[in-house]
Amino acid sequence: MKGAYEMAHGALDLIQPHEPWDHCASAGFPAPISNPFPKPVIENRCVNLERNELSEWVEHVTKQLIDDLLDTETHDSLQTDTRMVYGDNNIVPSLLDDHFRPKKSTRRSYFDGNGEELQWSHELGEHQASISEKEGSARSSMSRIDENGLNLITLLLECAVAISVDNLGEAHRMLLELTQMASPYGPSSTAERVVAYFSKAMGSRVINSWLGICSPLINHKSVHSAFQVFNNVSPFIKFAHFTSNQAILEAFQRRDSVHIIDLDIMQGLQWPALFHILATRIEGPPQVRMTGMGSSMEVLVETGKQLSNFARRLGLPFEFHPIAKKFGEIDVSMVPLRRGETLAVHWLQHSLYDATGPDWKTLRLLEALAPRVITLVEQDISHGGSFLDRFVGSLHYYSTLFDSLGAYLHCDDPGRHRIEHCLLYREINNILAIGGPARSGEDKFRHWRSELAKNSFMQVAMSGNSMAQAQLILNMFPPAHGYNLVQGDGTLRLGWKDTSLFTASAWTSRASR
Repeated sequence: MKGAYEMAHGALDLIQPHEPWDHCASAGFPAPISNPFPKPVIENRCVNLERNELSEWVEHVTKQLIDDLLDTETHDSLQTDTRMVYGDNNIVPSLLDDHFRPKKSTRRSYFDGNGEELQWSHELGEHQASISEKEGSARSSMSRIDENGLNLITLLLECAVAISVDNLGEAHRMLLELTQMASPYGPSSTAERVVAYFSKAMGSRVINSWLGICSPLINHKSVHSAFQVFNNVSPFIKFAHFTSNQAILEAFQRRDSVHIIDLDIMQGLQWPALFHILATRIEGPPQVRMTGMGSSMEVLVETGKQLSNFARRLGLPFEFHPIAKKFGEIDVSMVPLRRGETLAVHWLQHSLYDATGPDWKTLRLLEALAPRVITLVEQDISHGGSFLDRFVGSLHYYSTLFDSLGAYLHCDDPGRHRIEHCLLYREINNILAIGGPARSGEDKFRHWRSELAKNSFMQVAMSGNSMAQAQLILNMFPPAHGYNLVQGDGTLRLGWKDTSLFTASAWTSRASR
């Protein structure tokens, strides 16, 4: 851990303390737009970069899948008796005698020539919903992907639909086939790696459904180790840390007593950089208190020791308070607030596990605390809705993340395997096998930004200095790697090619103003 702290110390010059918080324009949460990733104001200087073939194909096919399912459901509801079974937060039709299931048929392949492929069909209906009818613009991209990869993903889509209609026996059969066809190890293609991990997660869901269990087991050491590797080879975690630190620094300007609540602190790797700037302020260092939330008291205590030692070397007055509970499961009396201190809440969201508990309780506690600033970094993926909703969104999202790693690391790189296995797979498994209202008992907010805006908070536009932070981080990676940055609607978005992956925003309580 010491090495990670020294690396953070070496990147301190990225933070600029000169833009005052009070001069930042506040902005309301914008209405949804048709293109969530508009043309960037400032972007990583990439020219003539093709879209990634796998993520483009996944995006197109899943959109076609939803259209076909809607058409099929409408047609079948007029002709077929159905029984209703409960899915995740919705009721879905399960046709009698398991007629609605993926099947094989022979027709023109995705590629030049003829061949066998998988498509959607329903033996009771005249409608044949095929996912192979694609626009010419997508066809040229698909031709660059090997046929095996396309067949794997098609079978994975069929398996997801079988799970969504509670046809677990058919899903289990297809998953056995997928596990024999796809491996995440060795010289495997990106499509094969994605399918292997999604198949494993969906297999866990099927087993969980049969056994009635859904509790995840997290190896914190392996997760933290993989986080450090991910931080070294991609800009995403650095982006989250330094843009949030900049917003917190601006909120703390001219404040003598400050308090930071980190809703899932882990090893606290983002805080040494902020501590250094606070310790060297012209007006002198403030009194800093930090409340670290997490699931392991052992990890929290070790993190507190590391941060305390670092602050001591800087001459920064510092106190650390660990709370080994989820934020949404405590009340305001458990947070050690003091009169006159300026409060910041930081939340770097991830999908490894449910770090905060019930969303509505988390929101109520944030309202009660009335922080001067909330720094929120969200993954651009929804944890709410039905299983099929989550599957479609996560397949496109993680295909893009896997592709971004593949553009930087060789297929047999041990660091890439550690990231994929210890981080990305665990997130996929949590979304598909653990998450969902049928298992957790509640539906997660689709976008926290919209919930904050609808309640007691105002958005504060990310400052020019925050944009400069993000751009400096992006400049550490060659343009050919395809990362890009968007500033708009008061937020900063970091993505790969033309897919947004992480969005950073800042908020303030109306009561604190």
